[in-house]
Amino acid sequence: MEDLPCREMEKKHLLTTERHKERCNKMTRLGLLLLTTAVFLSAATPDCDRACLRNALDQYLNAVMKHDPSAAALMAGFRQTENGVVVKPGAGLWQSASGLGKSQRRYLDAVSGQAGYFGMVEETGGSAIVTLRVKVTNHRIAEAEWLIARKGDPGQNGVGAPGQPTGNFFDPDNLIANPPPDKVLTKAERLPREALIAIANSYFDGLAGHDGGLVVAQPGCARVENGFTVTGREMKDKPGQKTDCASNLGMFNIQYVAARRFPLIDEEAGVVLGIAVFIRRPGTPQRRNVLSEWFAIDHEKIHTIHAAMFYPPADMPVPNWPPYNGNWPLPAGMVQ
Repeated sequence: MEDLPCREMEKKHLLTTERHKERCNKMTRLGLLLLTTAVFLSAATPDCDRACLRNALDQYLNAVMKHDPSAAALMAGFRQTENGVVVKPGAGLWQSASGLGKSQRRYLDAVSGQAGYFGMVEETGGSAIVTLRVKVTNHRIAEAEWLIARKGDPGQNGVGAPGQPTGNFFDPDNLIANPPPDKVLTKAERLPREALIAIANSYFDGLAGHDGGLVVAQPGCARVENGFTVTGREMKDKPGQKTDCASNLGMFNIQYVAARRFPLIDEEAGVVLGIAVFIRRPGTPQRRNVLSEWFAIDHEKIHTIHAAMFYPPADMPVPNWPPYNGNWPLPAGMVQ
């Protein structure tokens, strides 16, 4: 009798007392609660946990170093870009990479199903400093986005910018000596994802607003671009003080920080990956900058920023990832 649904029992005149009806209603509510809980747990359980993401990332990296796409679990329709250019499996880094370098960091986000690598890759022509973002779907690699800096790449003024013989900042030895933090935060130290994103985004707001006061950062926060430390210099207007990641933002030639994304948030490490495009002020000839920023956040403030970036030509659409509605090139005569 108790296995019959309440409505069926009513039809068969088996619910003869209020006590029986109440008992049946309680059973119905319990069944709905169990069903709802099961659905919630199914939705909340990651398709690929941290260990799974780490394995997928390392498998993909090993396949690239071996020049063998078949050694990676690539999803049908797998998409890979290198500095905004779509590259088919077996081309690009699949041919030039020979191994991982001395500086390596891995970050994992089971909520978004994404894993990241920041550090060095050895190529036939020398070392490169890279950010890699991979997305895992149904335990297969669906996306791989590489941002790569190499010695001799163009800088914001093109090749051979004044004061920079190679055009861009590039210092792998300094990156080895000053890598991103590598630690696991206690549960009490961890912040919600939304807070981590907001803190990281404050840096982009500070750049766009030319106001270091908008940046939620610790005093003395360091910034390292392609391995080169750009902070810690004496301030001309404040003797005895040194620059940090929030200093002199009004002097930068940045009109807007566009196409902002935060695809990977590693709550256990307190690290956020931000990817964006720096748009120059109208009428200036300097190149745009496509960059990946690894924000290490400690005690609710930015502690360090490590970036891998490149400077695309004016006619190149970047970053060439969804939602695609912030992609350039821009019309002739506008900011480059």
